[in-house]
Amino acid sequence: MSKSITPQEKDYSKWYNDIVVEADLADHSAVRGCMVIKPHGYAIWEIMQHTLDKMFKETGHVNAYFPLFIPKSLFEAEEKNAEGFAKECAVVTHYRLKTNPNDKTKLIVDPDAKLEEELIVRPTSEAIIWSTYKTWIQSYRDLPILINQWANVVRWEMRTRLFLRTTEFLWQEGHTAHSTKEEAVIETEKMLNVYADFVENYMAVPVLKGVKSINERFAGAEDTYCIEALMQDGKALQAGTSHFLGQNFAKAFDVKFADKNGKLEYVWATSWGVSTRLMGALIMSHSDNNGLVIPPKLAPVQVVIVPIYKGEEGLKKVSEHALKLKADLQSKGISVKYDDRDTQRPGFKFAEHELKGIPVRIAIGERDIENGTIEIARRDLLTKEVIKVTEADNYIADLLHAIQKNLYDKAIERRTKMTSYANNYEEFKKLLDEKGGFIYAHWDGTSETEEKIKEETKATIRCIPLNNKQEQGTCIYSGKPSSQKVVFARAY
Repeated sequence: MSKSITPQEKDYSKWYNDIVVEADLADHSAVRGCMVIKPHGYAIWEIMQHTLDKMFKETGHVNAYFPLFIPKSLFEAEEKNAEGFAKECAVVTHYRLKTNPNDKTKLIVDPDAKLEEELIVRPTSEAIIWSTYKTWIQSYRDLPILINQWANVVRWEMRTRLFLRTTEFLWQEGHTAHSTKEEAVIETEKMLNVYADFVENYMAVPVLKGVKSINERFAGAEDTYCIEALMQDGKALQAGTSHFLGQNFAKAFDVKFADKNGKLEYVWATSWGVSTRLMGALIMSHSDNNGLVIPPKLAPVQVVIVPIYKGEEGLKKVSEHALKLKADLQSKGISVKYDDRDTQRPGFKFAEHELKGIPVRIAIGERDIENGTIEIARRDLLTKEVIKVTEADNYIADLLHAIQKNLYDKAIERRTKMTSYANNYEEFKKLLDEKGGFIYAHWDGTSETEEKIKEETKATIRCIPLNNKQEQGTCIYSGKPSSQKVVFARAY
């Protein structure tokens, strides 16, 4: 157990924050609620970004970039969207500062530099993008538009936590335009499946796919599809959303197209996104009291080699063998770091790389060279073994696959153990307080009941699972008829 990490079982929230800081992922900044993503954290995000970007392009999407600022009149055009984000908006009212005449060392807002129209700092980009699409779309020949942008957004949060909820965060947001409802719905579901594929196969985190209730739906959407993951403390985390926007934004911005018969129709829309919140999901899904655990597919460094030697001659001898092993592993597409720093002892390096979550650690010393062996430690199980160096490249390639699979299997097993079924409200509340996790329960389908349950228990409907089993029952809260169970949980 790392002495710098608060034990998970003692204080889960502090455990999480300790890992973010001690594993060198991110730090608090001088701006309230904003974070500095440090090189190790950003390297993981870059792999996430690169992988997702490739997946988007394989499904026909292209990248573009739209302004950070949105004129207030455009932001107000789609009323539900504007109302949904209004409380989180940062607003620019002036464009210049000037020296304070009473104190030349201070600056004040120049009252003569007031903007004619206030600008909203982007909380999401539907408004600015759909005002642009109006100039791009005239005919069915202009459709579909399949655009994604990698950007930052600002949502003025009252309570923040590194990666999980910050005032400014990084994300991608896809915004597509279609000629038919059917095509837009297919797009919405397709992107949900892309997200699920990424989170399960790269992050090694199992997810539930479903749709949100009306209360939890994205502001301005007809339907919000989501993937929901379960963290080690039994709380849910929304890992990605894909929205079927219907014609709401097309109507708000008067975006029409002439169909094949020359008839004018409103365009159909989708939007979808994931953010640096995925970093929080990664940390909370796999890490332990020794620090971060990174699935090999997302590890900037998959293997670290630490030399053990005495004197310069010893280092030279070990380095010769270590660098050959490094080259052999790299030839198999494995990312390797040779940590030959002479400023730290091997024990310090072992602890540091364990804390930072590097999947595989190799120790090689002069005695190992004589024996033709190396010592391998795997981060997920904290186990060690000695193997022949001639078998190392194939062995480690297989080991990385085994670690990836083990992390996913452990997460699946944990989710299964933390999934329950409640037949009445008392049982539901007891499960929430004593066990947590996902709870399947009947709900009468009303927003009023959902809101009452949220007020009394802090649990929300995480999703109505796709292809949900239809079964007659009674709502756990109201006793009214219900046709299906939905998934409740307390969540981040």
